[in-house]
Formats: sequence, C-alpha cells, structure tokens
Amino acid sequence: MAAPRNLTVDPGVGRLLKDEENAKEDDSPTGKKPKFEKFPLTKWEVAAALSVFLIFSTGLFCIYLTMPAAAYGKLKLPRTISDLRMLKDHLMTYAQDYPAQFILGYCSTYIFMQTFMIPGTIFMSLLAGALFGVFRGLLLVVFNATAGASSCFFLSKLIGRPLVSWLWPEKLRFFQAEIAKRRERLLNYMLFLRVTPTLPNLFINLASPIVDIPFHIFLSATFLGLIPASYITVRAGLALGDLKSIKDLYDFKTLTVLFLIGSLIIFPTLLKKKRIYE
Repeated sequence: MAAPRNLTVDPGVGRLLKDEENAKEDDSPTGKKPKFEKFPLTKWEVAAALSVFLIFSTGLFCIYLTMPAAAYGKLKLPRTISDLRMLKDHLMTYAQDYPAQFILGYCSTYIFMQTFMIPGTIFMSLLAGALFGVFRGLLLVVFNATAGASSCFFLSKLIGRPLVSWLWPEKLRFFQAEIAKRRERLLNYMLFLRVTPTLPNLFINLASPIVDIPFHIFLSATFLGLIPASYITVRAGLALGDLKSIKDLYDFKTLTVLFLIGSLIIFPTLLKKKRIYE
C-alpha cells in the first residue's frame, strides 16, 4: 500500500483564501463594525467631567436658594418667545428690588449654560436687553459669554480631545490645518471666526485648546468677536413684545449694524492679507 503524500498549499493561494474568508466576515451583518466602536472617554475622564458638573451645579443651586421663596415657582429657562415674555414680566420687579442677587443668579446661569453647552443662551441675551437696555445688557452678555466660553475652553482642555475627535474628526482636521497656516496672525484669524459663521462657536470653544491656541488669544478674540452677535440679540430684547420668533432677530437694519461692527473688527486681518499679496 502506497504511503500518503504530504499535501502542500501554495502560500499565495493560502493568503487568497484567507482574504476571501475575511471579506465574507466583513460583509455579514455581524461582521460589520459600527462607525464608533465605543464611547471615547475613559472612566476617569467621565468622572472628571461629572465632578466639574457637580461643582457648578452645587454653586448654582446655592445661589438659587438665596432668592425669595415666592420667586421659585415661576423661574424656569425659557424655550420660546412667549416663555421669555412671561419670565421678563416676572423678573422686572425682582431685578429692581434685588439687583445684586439677580445679577449673580443671571450670570451664574448664563455661564453654567455656556460651559456645558446647554441650548438657550440666546434667550438669556434677549432677557438682558429687555431688563437692562442696550449698553448695560451688552456688557452683561459679552462678559458672561466670554466667561462661559473660557470655562468651556478649560473643560475641553481637561477631557475634550477624545470627544471632539469622536464627534467632528473632519472639522477638527480642517481647523487644525487652518490654525497651522495662520500662527503668525492667529488673533486676527480667531476674530474672523468669531465674527463670521464660518465655524460654530460651540466647536471653537471645544477645539481651541486641542489645536494649541493660547488662552490669551482665545480670550481676546472671544470678547471682541462676540460683540456684534450680542448686540443684535440685546437690542432685539428691547422690542420683545414685537418679536415672534428667533428668526425675526436678523432684519435688514440689524444685519447692517452687524456688518459695520464686523468690518471694524476684521479690518486688521484684511489689511495684513493685502500687505502679503503686494
């Protein structure tokens, strides 16, 4: 009886068979991998974020407790223009009788919302205009928006890199490339981004520490660049009774004012570009 011959498989054929098996596994419903395999934050990063949130929430709650008991039932974050009108009517007397407590509560709420990216700060800006007028309301809104954005900046510096890379990978790469090209005129470019809707302010707050934008440049660009949009919302708060929706904010007159203020702020960037091309 003849002895069986040893069977050998050509290495190239073996690799081909293996690739076909892998392809079949990838094509199967169970073999497909989700776009995001897992939540990007580690347990320690989640714990750090929750700790910061708890500290802010505790401080806000303590401030809330200093308010008169009669005001508790009617205080809530507005979600519509009608909600904002009712809140404004309720707070008008309170802001006059307890100005220090109201300012403290208003600023704390605004900064809390801005830090943790809670929608509704535009209603807070409208409320500032309705209660304090254009000049004082604008100062209040710009201060709070800048403080909240700065707080969000440092929160992102703590845990933001994996989260932003997970949510906006392409936008982050674009932003990083643009920052790398404009390191010498970074303040002017950041002013341009704040004045124009090129990138959302939320993304700028979160991505700035990730692409190594110095805080002093971030702070200066935020303070100056938020003035035009803040002016529009604060000014609209004076005519809150005539406002039907947020879309009504941007009429021709307010857009003209925004263009003029934005042109003044962005002028240094345009001037430097002109010198480069000459």
